[in-house]
Amino acid sequence: MDAATAGTAPLVAERQVKLALPFVLVTLIWSSTWLVVRGQLGVVPPAWSVTYRFGVAAAAMLAYARVSGISLRLTPRQHGFAAAYGIAQYALNYFGVYLAERSVTSGLVAVVFALLLLPNAILARLFLAQGVSRRFVAGSAIALGGIALLFAHELHAAPSAHRLAVGIGWSLFAVLVASIAQVAQGSAPARAIPMASFVAWGMAWGAAFDTCVAFTLDGSPVFDASPAYWGGTLYLALIGSALAFTLYARLIHAVGPGRAAYTSVLTPAIAMLLSTLFEGYRWSWEAALGCAAALAGLAVALRARQSASPAR
Repeated sequence: MDAATAGTAPLVAERQVKLALPFVLVTLIWSSTWLVVRGQLGVVPPAWSVTYRFGVAAAAMLAYARVSGISLRLTPRQHGFAAAYGIAQYALNYFGVYLAERSVTSGLVAVVFALLLLPNAILARLFLAQGVSRRFVAGSAIALGGIALLFAHELHAAPSAHRLAVGIGWSLFAVLVASIAQVAQGSAPARAIPMASFVAWGMAWGAAFDTCVAFTLDGSPVFDASPAYWGGTLYLALIGSALAFTLYARLIHAVGPGRAAYTSVLTPAIAMLLSTLFEGYRWSWEAALGCAAALAGLAVALRARQSASPAR
């Protein structure tokens, strides 16, 4: 693991430029998926929608690995690791997201997900020996202050207190399991497996778990015949999952899970911009100031030199 990956060096200009495209693409893609997920709620139970999404995504990733000549052979131990990662990332995480969006707005779920920065940084320090500098903490504090303003704004549009508590609870659950999966993805066992192969098998194991849960909770598969539903499913599977998670894996390998999680900090701001274009979202001073703070915090944190923890 080099210094940048371990979080011990600032991102110099050349490295920032190299990582800018995957960072921007992941942020833009995942900012758009919140709207699409809302369109998946209705006829099809959330468990089956998640199953269809990652079943298609897994097939696409396995086909990509095969066509690219990337080995799909894993040892039993590696399969176990990929299964644990896949169930956390592509099953439990998304069950939490879909269930949360049944109770609260997609914007509020996106705002809660911005907190991913915190568990990622903490778990990376504990398990990957990736240190945290004062400047990184300062930038993160600025960004989280912006998120707090966005959160306060979104609460104004929240439903009843009970539905709000349920929605935030599921969102926090999704954040926690996603963080565990992402830190695992930055670990030595995961880095020993070709990236596309690891993501492909992770999605395959996640989709298998999704299917079992869907049958248990909702019985036989439920289908929505509308083109909008299946168009959304394909977008979420191919763009929001296969492409975005592959790019995100590269970010984790390059800069560690703490810095990579800054995609989640910017996502609510861009999600609100998209909502302005497609849902008539109206901005407030809290939302505008929150977005500005999130961007400022990002600029500070990504240029920080993070102190390394003792190697383990």
